[in-house]
Amino acid sequence: MEEVEVVVAHAERATLRVGDVFLKVDADQARIDVEVEAMSRAPVPTPQVLWRNPPVLAIAAVPGTVLGRLGEPSIVSPAAGAAIRKLYQAPLPPWTGPRRQDPDALAAELDGECALLVTNGLLPADLVTRNRQVAGAALRSWTPVFTHGDLQIDHVFLDDDGVTGIIDWSEAGRGDALFDLASLTLGHQDHLDDVIAGYGVDVDRDVIRAWWSLRSLLGVRWLVEHGFDPFAPGSEVDVLTSRM
Repeated sequence: MEEVEVVVAHAERATLRVGDVFLKVDADQARIDVEVEAMSRAPVPTPQVLWRNPPVLAIAAVPGTVLGRLGEPSIVSPAAGAAIRKLYQAPLPPWTGPRRQDPDALAAELDGECALLVTNGLLPADLVTRNRQVAGAALRSWTPVFTHGDLQIDHVFLDDDGVTGIIDWSEAGRGDALFDLASLTLGHQDHLDDVIAGYGVDVDRDVIRAWWSLRSLLGVRWLVEHGFDPFAPGSEVDVLTSRM
């Protein structure tokens, strides 16, 4: 009998694995709607949807090896950048991503989060202040593209230097191209050149560095409140510390 593995679980959703099947349980069916629709539109390899019975979505495991995880060695290659470029060349989805699109609104959200990080004693003020300064470069207008929205390094699988699957599309939508590139290289900054080489277009690296800080600042408190450890080696707090 196959064992049930809890891949991830928190108050918002849970993912279980039974053999080669992943079961995603989400109380917010809008997120699942986005995931299914985004996978059907994306011009890159995605998991096969096996069945759906709300609140559960069943998908097949993708072949290949995960690129890496925060705090561990990674195998990020130019193929990952090439896959991102292919996604960005696809027609825009008809919905926006869950992240704020207006720079002023995003700045207000970031400022509020920075204040909470210091007030709640999660991070020292000088660390937050420095990274808020760095993050400012991301707060500009951009031309929307079809973004994954949560392109963490452990959401991309590779085999023979080709991408075999990209998972977890619930935050897909119209967004900033450099956000996905920053998400993929978060905590693996040494692979940024490889990713950009595969992407095939020169980018503003200061904006990618800004997204590293911005994403980490917005993520620390959420991670703590949902039972994760942003202080683990190579994780969000280490990313923020590296900007000092």
